[in-house]
Amino acid sequence: MRKFFLLLFFFSFTQFVFSQAPQSYNSDQIFQQIKKLNVLGSVLYVAAHPDDENSRLLAFLSNQKLYRTAYLSMTRGDGGQNLIGDEQGSALGLIRTQELLAARRIDGAEQFFTRAFDFGYTTSPVETFKFWNEQKILSDVVWVIRKFQPDIIITRFPTTGEGGHGHHTASAILAGEAFEAAADPTKFPEQFKYGVKPWQAKRLLWNTFNFGSVHTESPDQFKIDVGGYNPLLGKSYGEIAAQSRSQHKTQGFGVPSSRGEQLEYFKTIKGTAPTKTLMDGVDTTWERLNDPAMEKAVQKLINDYSFQHPQNSLPELLGIYKTLKNSPEGYWRDQKMKQVKQIMRECIGLYMEATTRTMFAVQGDSLQVNFVADNRLGGQVKISSLTIRGKNFTFNDELPVDENVSHSVTVFIPSDAKISQPYWLVLPMSKGSYNVADQTMIGKPQNDPQEAEVHLSIDGENLSYAIPIQYKSNDPVKGETFEPLFIIPKMEVQSNPELALAINDKPVNIKVNTINNGSSENDFKLKEEHSSNVIQTKVGSDSLYSIKNPEIKNTEFIDWSAVSGNQTYDSYKTLIEYPHIPNIIYFKKAESKLVEIDLKTSGKKVGYIPGAGDKVPDALQKMGYEVTMLSPKDITTDNLKQFDAIVAGVRAYDIHKWLYDDYGILMNYVKEGGVLLAQYNRDNNIGTLKVKIGPYPFTISRNRITDENAEVKFLHPANVLMNYPNKINQKDFDDWIQERSTYQAEDYEKNYQTLFEMHDAGKASSVGSLIYTDYGKGRFVYSGLVFFRELPAGVPGAFRLFANLIAKPGSK
Repeated sequence: MRKFFLLLFFFSFTQFVFSQAPQSYNSDQIFQQIKKLNVLGSVLYVAAHPDDENSRLLAFLSNQKLYRTAYLSMTRGDGGQNLIGDEQGSALGLIRTQELLAARRIDGAEQFFTRAFDFGYTTSPVETFKFWNEQKILSDVVWVIRKFQPDIIITRFPTTGEGGHGHHTASAILAGEAFEAAADPTKFPEQFKYGVKPWQAKRLLWNTFNFGSVHTESPDQFKIDVGGYNPLLGKSYGEIAAQSRSQHKTQGFGVPSSRGEQLEYFKTIKGTAPTKTLMDGVDTTWERLNDPAMEKAVQKLINDYSFQHPQNSLPELLGIYKTLKNSPEGYWRDQKMKQVKQIMRECIGLYMEATTRTMFAVQGDSLQVNFVADNRLGGQVKISSLTIRGKNFTFNDELPVDENVSHSVTVFIPSDAKISQPYWLVLPMSKGSYNVADQTMIGKPQNDPQEAEVHLSIDGENLSYAIPIQYKSNDPVKGETFEPLFIIPKMEVQSNPELALAINDKPVNIKVNTINNGSSENDFKLKEEHSSNVIQTKVGSDSLYSIKNPEIKNTEFIDWSAVSGNQTYDSYKTLIEYPHIPNIIYFKKAESKLVEIDLKTSGKKVGYIPGAGDKVPDALQKMGYEVTMLSPKDITTDNLKQFDAIVAGVRAYDIHKWLYDDYGILMNYVKEGGVLLAQYNRDNNIGTLKVKIGPYPFTISRNRITDENAEVKFLHPANVLMNYPNKINQKDFDDWIQERSTYQAEDYEKNYQTLFEMHDAGKASSVGSLIYTDYGKGRFVYSGLVFFRELPAGVPGAFRLFANLIAKPGSK
């Protein structure tokens, strides 16, 4: 690995302005929260991925039963596809984390994660644990249980494999192991110094299911109706669940609402079986804390509540708060104090915001924060001070009713302030899991926000509220918008391209760009620590490097760094923006992957129909093709004649239904001599998908080869697709990542031919990873081979094989 350092002497400041509001509550929602004060019970739901959770059950438990409810997902969904953008891997995991949080804001549950990475589909838990490190992820599940202290734990999947995916089964195995380990003081004792203690849940249940062909429910299982209607919320739990699940937009999981009876079934795995309610044997009243007087006080608060004047509840709330404050510390006492404090603020309509005019705060720079408070419904509120990053600002403001009181303060961001890198991305990954140094962060869905702590009194009672510091702006279309505030470094370094192909010994150019977030100058020079096959030139404020080929092997990683004094900067920020979630930022290392490839191509012009999370077009351009992105208006007989090949992106036929209308035009293009390559497609239903994509019928199955190192048998080595323009050999299947193929073809007509046979360990061989047929003068190819992963990863053999597949018939 080569490393390059740029010496920097001055900085220039660049302000970035990009375009989710503080949550407010109506009287019905406040009343719902008050009712929850009299319920002391908690449920933890456990599964493997975003979308595995039973949203309807979560909504019911949180809003009808009023339990503290949470979903623990083993992974962040990093290994899937993105239907709304091109992010993959950890970047996709960041989006799906926020989609889960958006879902939880709707159904009322909380969200936790382990450090497990979604590395793709597996056929068994044995294969899964080869990647996850079972003890490491088990410790995370135990940690979450000890912190959350659930009375009951519910798994989505069984340990016996009916859930299909190896991750699903592994999540159930871990839940079962953690059910016992969390209560065992000899297991993971290092956690106790962080304030947790052994915890024994009452029971572990499996929430059985009916997933089409897999039906695990039975009449003798314990069941509850979760399909009721909540008049305070104005929705059934099926309607809430539909809104919640529809937040999984990267997966295309928008679903219709359901109403009426909806039964959920449960099988007891460990602990005593329930007979009447899920919480059989668990006291969820204040008797749990030997405090029946508190239950009476809360019930009186409920009876006295005025929907027109919620502020009238303030005296009773203050009385409850003071009583709790003088009670012995403990889990439920602390939880209820937090709830009461929040309800007091909501009842008097106390609005507080701390905002900035920029999305980014720079290390070593100052930041102006604007604080606004409005006591909209009354109560004697006095704000004494505001604390931001350890600095205290004294106000002593008496808040009049429904009048804004505002202050602007300036805070300094230390040069060593932590940048806003998601905590699980700070350290390099291990195989199959993230690494986190701070035990207290494990399980959290995201970084703690930049906060301002407001010190105030309400009717003489001293309280403090932590409010997020947000970037506030006005958008002409969206109106007032709020986004997170991020801390960024003074300097960023980025190389372009990050994947460089050294094709047939030709040198490649890599441009290194510096992004200065500090002062006004832009002066830097290269520290000469590179090999002789690197030639540097200056292009404006950037540096351009011409690199012949990797020094040692056919693949090399080059690190780029900027150095100023004793500070090293080696990353750049990436901002992710989607309207259904808050903005996301993460930092990527300034790194170039240089790949040497012996590659020949045939043809020059490729039309590309974009698919889901698609980065293949960029790879085609690196190969030397001229790529044109195609939309519905471009699919005409005359227009398609210009292209040597047309490639349909991953799931293109799933997300672009107009492709079926243009089937005849595309088939005519093939018949007249063109090549049409369709990458894998699927739908969101369990089972097979009958498609009208190629000239002859075939079915797309859910079969896949999950082992990226699975042996590949060449069925027809002399076939033209194996020899022109590149002679394919076994080395071309070296270094593949995550998997070999997915959503393979089956039940295809005899006109189709196959090229490869492969199988996962212990599984039957399959030949459906790639099928093709000559049709007229042209050729149609359906590929379940995961080019969408291998090409962006710079796998040499994937480039060579792809070039063969889109070479025109007869061009040899």
